[in-house]
Amino acid sequence: MHPVDRKISGAQFLLSGVEIEDVFTPEDLSDEHRMIQNTALQFIEKEVHAKRDQIENQDFELVASLMREAGSIGLLGHSIPERYGGLGLDKVSKGIVGEALGSGSGYSVAHSNHTCIATLPITYFGTKEQKEKYLPKLASGEYLGAYCLTEPEAGSDALSAKTTAVLNEEGTHYLLNGTKLYITNASFADTFIVYAKVDGEHFSSFIVEKDFPGLTIGPEEQKMGIKGSSTCSVIMEDCKVPRENLLGEVGKGHLIALNVLNLGRFNLGFATTGAAKEVMNLTLRQITERNQFGRSIADFPACKEKVAVMASKLFAAESVMYRTAGLVESALEDMYDAEDHKQVAKAMNEHSLESAICKVIGSETLDELVDEGVQLHGGAGFIKEYPIEQAYRDARINRIFEGTNEINRLLIPGAFFKKVAKENVDIQAIIEEAQHGLQHDEPLEGATSLDQLNHAVKTFRRMFLVCAGAAYETFGEHIKEEQETLMKLADIAISLYAAESVVGRAQKAMDNRNSKVDLKVNLATTFVEECMWTVDRCAKQLGSSLLKGNIRSQFLTMVSNQLTSFITENRIERNRWIAEQMNESAKFIR
Repeated sequence: MHPVDRKISGAQFLLSGVEIEDVFTPEDLSDEHRMIQNTALQFIEKEVHAKRDQIENQDFELVASLMREAGSIGLLGHSIPERYGGLGLDKVSKGIVGEALGSGSGYSVAHSNHTCIATLPITYFGTKEQKEKYLPKLASGEYLGAYCLTEPEAGSDALSAKTTAVLNEEGTHYLLNGTKLYITNASFADTFIVYAKVDGEHFSSFIVEKDFPGLTIGPEEQKMGIKGSSTCSVIMEDCKVPRENLLGEVGKGHLIALNVLNLGRFNLGFATTGAAKEVMNLTLRQITERNQFGRSIADFPACKEKVAVMASKLFAAESVMYRTAGLVESALEDMYDAEDHKQVAKAMNEHSLESAICKVIGSETLDELVDEGVQLHGGAGFIKEYPIEQAYRDARINRIFEGTNEINRLLIPGAFFKKVAKENVDIQAIIEEAQHGLQHDEPLEGATSLDQLNHAVKTFRRMFLVCAGAAYETFGEHIKEEQETLMKLADIAISLYAAESVVGRAQKAMDNRNSKVDLKVNLATTFVEECMWTVDRCAKQLGSSLLKGNIRSQFLTMVSNQLTSFITENRIERNRWIAEQMNESAKFIR
């Protein structure tokens, strides 16, 4: 059965609530999903973790060899159709592999780069001949791929690229000139997806092979972390690229570049969640095994609160990833055979907002967990002998990869306002209804925990709608320039999506009588409480900036009244209980 049985439009969660059956969760994985998961987990443990020191010492021949080995067992071809040598699996499987391999530091970066942004452009936008030539080799690992977009003067503003492509007089080859920076897998890649402007004007995409005349690879960059992934510049000087290696149409490279990055963000969310799980497990083992003042570090109440909050954020990240995987698959399930590139691009873009949230939540959850992990390791966390030290350095790049988190935050409300305008939504009526609900809803008395949590989610949505309405009323079409406002709207939207994901998962567990339903409800409660503080802060900052006089005072009071009602009375007891479940297992459980 398909993960989500009906298509749901992107950003819909900002306008209305979700049906429980539309929340795909890790508990919904099929036997096929679990098979590819087990294959990936065994590979990362036996082949990659065991060679951590060699990979960290930049043995790129080993990294390339491991990728070819991964190809031999299907871990490079999950998103390549069977007719072209792949497995043709769904996007849930893509996420599963990304998550399982996420703890492999530099190797994971190399692997994910290959299977996602270095392969999917050909999978979805290549001609039949291009697919037949390249995809079987990319699926097996005979060819390893790289993606060339960033330039010295084109980072977040990717379309300002200076690399040019000019058709030669014979009309047989494009001559590419330019330099691409920070290219993952560059030193050992066989194929490069390169973006260049035809005649210096039309942004286009090309498949470039390493042996094409005029292509050279720069020196290895000396990085803070992810040292096991190769990062070099790629220099093209009259690089001869056969005309048939144009990918897609001239001037339509943006359809490939920007939409493939949506899947890159989705994939990075899964990878960082997998890395965060490994960090959580390393930390739990350390604190349960080490004693201070005559007892285990894990037994100290302050430590328990840290563990509980870490676990709740990891539970939320996991919930967000799998929910989004169901949505992305619902949009892309029929696209392997699609020949209309505009249709493909539209499907890839459908859940760009949710994919941006995956990237932000995954990378920031990993950063928070690895920071606390080092702290809970104490001095040992600063010593290279302990894997947490490397995890700390490796984590930092993820808030920059695939578009900085700041850029992704700006995309979120931007996508919302575009949706409202494009779909002719009666947003004024929706905002008025949200405002009325905030003003007149009373706290639920005697309600169950899940009822309270569902009510909190509804309140977060109303807060977003009212704040978004006030922002648009204040700035109108110029809202896109008001980045401080957009960032705060994004944080409310992110909190809403994550909170709704954990509550939906807990509700589903309750309905299905899951054996760990109490743990899921408690994890969801702790996380929603954390979200409440974020929504409270952002809504008050927005209200203070956008509103005046009595309206401003009334709004700020309303925010406090509505949100503080969700602070539960048993926070300490609940979090101690959560921590004890984790400590007893010495690993993340849910």
